[in-house]
Amino acid sequence: MDWSPGALMMKSKKIGHRRQGSIDLLETIGVVNENGTEISSMPPVHPPLTFDYVLVAKILDDENDHCISKRKAFIERLKAKKLNVQKFSDVDKVFYCIRAPEKVFETYQYLLKVSDACNWSSEQQGTIPQSTRIRIVDFIVNHTCIESEGVSEYLHDLMKKNIFETHFCLHEKREQKELKQSWARWSACFRGQPITNVRNYLGEKVALYFLWLGWYTFLLIPASVIGIIVFLYGLAFYSTSPLIQEVCQSNIIMCPLCDNRCKVWELSDTCMYAKVSLLFDNEGTVAFAMFMAVWATVFLEFWKRHRSSYVCAWKVFDWCEEEEDLILEIVNNANCQPKMHQHSYLRSTIVMVLVTLMLLIIIGLTHVLVVFRVIATVLLAENSSWPVIIENSQTVALMLGAVLHYITITVMTRVNCTVAMKLSEIENKHSHTAIERSFTVKMFIFQFFTMFSSLMYTAFFLGRINGHPGGYVRISDIWRLEECHPSGCLTDLFIQMSIIMVLKQIFNNIFEYSGPWFSRWLNRKKTQKLRRRCVKCYKKECMSAKEGSELCENCKLEDLHKNYGLIKTDCFSLFNEFLEMVMQYSFTTIFVAAFPLAPLLALLNNIIEIRLDAIKMVSLERRLVPTKANNIGVWTEVLETISVLAVIANGLVIGISSDFIPRLVYKYYYGPCANGSATGIDCMVGYINNTLSIANISDKRVSEDFKPHQMVTNSGINVTYCSYRDYRNNEDYSLTNQFWVILAARLVFIILFEHVVVIFKCVASWFVPTSPLDVRNERLYDKLRRLKEELRVQRAQQDTLTKLNENGNVKRTSKQKKSNKLNSM
Repeated sequence: MDWSPGALMMKSKKIGHRRQGSIDLLETIGVVNENGTEISSMPPVHPPLTFDYVLVAKILDDENDHCISKRKAFIERLKAKKLNVQKFSDVDKVFYCIRAPEKVFETYQYLLKVSDACNWSSEQQGTIPQSTRIRIVDFIVNHTCIESEGVSEYLHDLMKKNIFETHFCLHEKREQKELKQSWARWSACFRGQPITNVRNYLGEKVALYFLWLGWYTFLLIPASVIGIIVFLYGLAFYSTSPLIQEVCQSNIIMCPLCDNRCKVWELSDTCMYAKVSLLFDNEGTVAFAMFMAVWATVFLEFWKRHRSSYVCAWKVFDWCEEEEDLILEIVNNANCQPKMHQHSYLRSTIVMVLVTLMLLIIIGLTHVLVVFRVIATVLLAENSSWPVIIENSQTVALMLGAVLHYITITVMTRVNCTVAMKLSEIENKHSHTAIERSFTVKMFIFQFFTMFSSLMYTAFFLGRINGHPGGYVRISDIWRLEECHPSGCLTDLFIQMSIIMVLKQIFNNIFEYSGPWFSRWLNRKKTQKLRRRCVKCYKKECMSAKEGSELCENCKLEDLHKNYGLIKTDCFSLFNEFLEMVMQYSFTTIFVAAFPLAPLLALLNNIIEIRLDAIKMVSLERRLVPTKANNIGVWTEVLETISVLAVIANGLVIGISSDFIPRLVYKYYYGPCANGSATGIDCMVGYINNTLSIANISDKRVSEDFKPHQMVTNSGINVTYCSYRDYRNNEDYSLTNQFWVILAARLVFIILFEHVVVIFKCVASWFVPTSPLDVRNERLYDKLRRLKEELRVQRAQQDTLTKLNENGNVKRTSKQKKSNKLNSM
């Protein structure tokens, strides 16, 4: 093979100019829209028309005020770092507009070149793009401090004291307009995303978020289709199932569901409930749960491939955030000292104790929700004037509990955010990256327990710890715990999940869009007079301004007001979007066995969510500081954890919550087909009756639970016994042998299910490499070419030095000869 520099250069060009196959695939299926062109490693360079960064403060009347002096001191510190600062004053605001000189970026480029991990970055060559300028200036501004009474005060400290009001970077009108036309508008909902353009404008971190969200949304399509098929499978046997017929045609008298007012009722009264249960609790649920577990693995593995292709094309594959921070520290202060890694066992212990305490509080809220549902069931049954609510008091209480759970999630999200941030500060991490990682993990744990604790109770404890007639478990010896419907508990889990998911998606999207839109409308009304004053100049001069030319003073001020009036953003703005989508991913995978339509709801939501986030970031919010990244950070580990939890949770839901195992046991061991001789009869006939036990009112313990007026049917017939869902002996209420057989079968199924699914996940993970071959080959050629180039430059320098030395030696020899000749004369 020819490894000469020329041949190597040709090969690297061939590889470099051919787009990655993974990117072509994404464009073919409509996830991205790169217009079939080669992805440039370097964002396009447009010399700025205005400024890199802006500080805003209120105009104060007293010039001797300490706020004024601190403000001036901070601005002088920025000027001492060679930053150009221009001041623009308006009626009540003063804007300090910052632009960094080229020398700052030349230092940054040089440090990139000599660094260990960042030296392959494309930014070490050519002109620095505006996104990188903003990132560097943002770092310098936020790491500049003034001394006040022996205490260093940084920008965030000054903002807390109202010395500065806010800070932001400006939107670039041309790029903003292009993104609005191709991406950030509702009519583009079904078009691919221009990920590279998003990266050029908002940075790699935001671009990777939208790439991940687009890929996740696309893969929800097959999951949604399979979920609909499972739903239709249950619907196909909606009327012919012997289980439904047995419930709808039954004359079985069931025990009262509450004390005092509740009476005995007929099993046939819950015919509709049984039909709904069969839609989601059928044989197809098992296959769908296994499919979703493998789906989660395929989704993550292919995501890693797509990420590799893009970060390789952007030349940030080997980029290191910690080393980038060190480079920026030196750019900010050449005499800086590194912040050393530290670990305190005392701090870690305190944080662990506080995290545990917070989790106990969240679990306590789950108990409150359970108590609410129990008490609501009794109150609705005893005090409601509507017969339909009295008859379905438990279902209504469940729905009210789900709404209350959603409200709890909304409130606790803010509480969890505050607590997680405080705990991360206690840990005293050495960098913003470490703080963000710690905050993300804590916030996810808190949110996970907030969202799923109540669902776990419904899935694994509802109807299993409530006792039996004559031995009911009560809260404070007053209120009975809830029971499951004779058709199973899975419908309760489905109702709760569907209400939470629907409410969360609808209200989140409404407030997420309407809030910023309304705020922008108010701010535009406030600055309407200024815009009218600038409109003539704006149209004639500034709209036709060429790259690198300056706007007029009025239009600069108008542009500052326009950006100032947008919604404030910070380093956690993108975190909120990620958290929302990751929690949705949890809902879609963890309890999908109980809610096969969850992927469909997630798909419909995400189609809107992508454009909603795009419109917010481009039109309604201040420009995010473009952040460099080569992955989605700790969210990858969080997603992998959720995938593992999904296997465990779905196995437990099918094995414990679903009636799938009891039906199998009945079909092959206790039903009419158990001995293999039955013909012409459905093997599930008699299953519902088999799951019921009988309580006799003549038993003293039962008579204490049920009053005489409760044992009267709606037709006025007194009954001496009633049925309830459980496998118990009718005499002493001990558990029957069938209960233990079913329990053993449940445990065997859970073990087999989880092992089989884990094997499939491992095979899928092994079968899909993390990086495509063309990515690895391109990186190989690129690194080899760079090494060859470095060697060529080094040899050229050596040759130059050698020639200089030879010339010097010749001159010295010539001078020596002349000197000897003169001496001889």
